[in-house]
Amino acid sequence: MKTLYFLSTCSTCQRIIKQVNWPQDILFVDIKKQSISSETLDVLYEKFGSYEAVFSKKAKNFTQVKASIVSDADYKKLILSDYTFLKRPVLVYDDFISVGNDKTSVQALQNKFNCD
Repeated sequence: MKTLYFLSTCSTCQRIIKQVNWPQDILFVDIKKQSISSETLDVLYEKFGSYEAVFSKKAKNFTQVKASIVSDADYKKLILSDYTFLKRPVLVYDDFISVGNDKTSVQALQNKFNCD
């Protein structure tokens, strides 16, 4: 799997996409138009050990649902129900997986793909 999940209306995602020299074999998926699959979330779970690790607590609706989260499975359900709950961008490129836009994640993307 060689897929980048991003939000086309997110200026941070747009900036990161411009900063990286992406290989031609990556599929770009706008999560607003096509949600991330349960199977892909499971791959992220295997890598990070929880769905909470790929859950965006910065989402506007988080305060409304925070009290209803009692287990890690609740994070998965919320991500699958509303794309804004997924940290982004998410890259699954064979064994290389990156989630989020923190400095370390962006640097890892640049190190992976901006080498000549």
